[in-house]
Amino acid sequence: MLTFDGVTKQFGAIRAVSDLTLSIEAGEVFGLLGPNGAGKSTTIGMAVGLLPPDAGTVRIAGVGDPSRSAARRVIGVAPQALAIYEELTADENLAFFGRLYGLHGADLATRTDAILERIGLSDRRRSRVKTFSGGMKRRLNLGIALIHDPPLLLLDEPTVGVDPQSRNAIFDLIESLSDDGRTIIYTTHYMEEAQRLCDRVGIIDHGRLLALATVDELIETYGGAAVVITQRAGGEERRETAEPLVEIRRALEQTDVLGLRVERPDLESVFLSLTGRSLRD
Repeated sequence: MLTFDGVTKQFGAIRAVSDLTLSIEAGEVFGLLGPNGAGKSTTIGMAVGLLPPDAGTVRIAGVGDPSRSAARRVIGVAPQALAIYEELTADENLAFFGRLYGLHGADLATRTDAILERIGLSDRRRSRVKTFSGGMKRRLNLGIALIHDPPLLLLDEPTVGVDPQSRNAIFDLIESLSDDGRTIIYTTHYMEEAQRLCDRVGIIDHGRLLALATVDELIETYGGAAVVITQRAGGEERRETAEPLVEIRRALEQTDVLGLRVERPDLESVFLSLTGRSLRD
């Protein structure tokens, strides 16, 4: 659905993306993870045709170069910085963006009704957006990306600043969009989101793709060993092991054990292993 072939983008002396080669399959939810300044936003900018690559090519299936006007009809974008008009109602926001995509009359009204129902805002359709909570604004932002029924969605940090209920509603919506067969590119700093939603994950840093696989494959390759933590009166003992059940059985043979727990590697441990623990501002 979307292909990067040897793509490089430079801003002065800074190489934001370096020789990126990546194919995103039709119908998959693809997670793009990386620290601040890793090159995610530049990659997304090239994917939607806002930034031309300095080298290499970006192609959308059936369209080609994403900078072509035809690409606008197959791409839906929900940016991290909310792209909504707060003085307008939810209805008016969707109608405005729908008209930009050529929707009019009954088609626009039908599509608007369907989107409001899907994002859970039908009862607030005539309320000004400035009265909405953060979660409601995020859902409307996502609804605008869907108004023209695109097969390819780019969602940039779609749950930033939302409450747990809205976050879960967004997860449910993304899963239903995936069930519809849409291709979704999902950027996030929340590892548990990628672990729940994404079929494959690419980890990028300093403009380079460091790893690309399913979540389970990444954890197996880069996550490290499990840690069995044994609690005793004098404190805790931590032992890394590839066979935690064997280690637990060994610990239970001892009489002074007060408790046991196992810490297994997850996507966050993979992310830190590949990108380091230094702060990124």
